[in-house]
Amino acid sequence: MRRMHRAYRRRGDALLLVPSERAVGTKVTTIEGLAQNGILHKVQQAWVEHDVPQCGYCQSGMIMAVAELLKNKPKPTDADIDREITNICRCGTFQQVRAAIHAAANA
Repeated sequence: MRRMHRAYRRRGDALLLVPSERAVGTKVTTIEGLAQNGILHKVQQAWVEHDVPQCGYCQSGMIMAVAELLKNKPKPTDADIDREITNICRCGTFQQVRAAIHAAANA
């Protein structure tokens, strides 16, 4: 069985599932790699401050997608968020997600 690894690829900034051997020699950032020296990434901090997490199922993917969005578009509009963040939250915390994105953008 091939090991699969989630990695960002510059194909519409989508989070893709790729065979791990294709990630050899590339930089792959995971949710654990966002915090630096024990300090949460601004997206992680905004998630906490806006009580985004509920069940936690979508959180890693959602946070990584938002971090990538803010890297490419530091001050996204609501339209940008709607277009770029296609992750689905089965708990329906989309209003908290939007508020956290704007808070992280302004941090």
